[in-house]
Parts: sequence; structure tokens; C-alpha cells
Amino acid sequence: MPKNNQQAVLNLLGLARRAGQLTSGEGIVLKNIQTNKAKFVFLASDAGAASAKKFTDKCNFYHVPFCQQFTRKQLSQATGQARTVFGVMQSGFARKFEDLTTME
Repeated sequence: MPKNNQQAVLNLLGLARRAGQLTSGEGIVLKNIQTNKAKFVFLASDAGAASAKKFTDKCNFYHVPFCQQFTRKQLSQATGQARTVFGVMQSGFARKFEDLTTME
């Protein structure tokens, strides 16, 4: 992903948090994936192996797009929350994240 897209994604992530369209924490995000409330998931690239496997498997099973291109530190700085996983609840934000993260 181009550097300016990375910054755009992080800026948009902060905006989604301020808009109240972001959930965080493993338990909550996992539940939102299973109930089809999460439209997009951010998983830190430096998350533990067990957590990473759990979330990638759940996202693939429930057809929820996800991104693992950012470290926990980057995600935490963008949102102001020290978490490993974030779920985007609003489909408009999710579409934009999908567009930005799939661009080469």
C-alpha cells in the first residue's frame, strides 16, 4: 500500500472512532463479526499468533474484509486506544477502508 494511502487509512480510522463507528477489544469485535455487525476489521500485524489466527479464520468464515498492514502502535496512535483489534461498524467507512487498503 502506498505511504499516502497508509496515512489516509490511519486518519480515517481516527475519524471513525470519533464518529462512534469503531469497536475495539477482542471479545466485542469477535461478537460483532459473528453477528454481522462488523463491516471491516483491523488486526494489528504484531498481534499474537493465536489471536491473529482466530480473527483471520472468523473474518474469512463470515466474509468480513480485514486489514493486517498496521502495527499495534500505529492503530493505537490513530485511535487513541491501545488495542490489537478494531471493528468498523458502518458500511460507508468499511467501503472506504476496503478501497484504500486494496489499492496497490
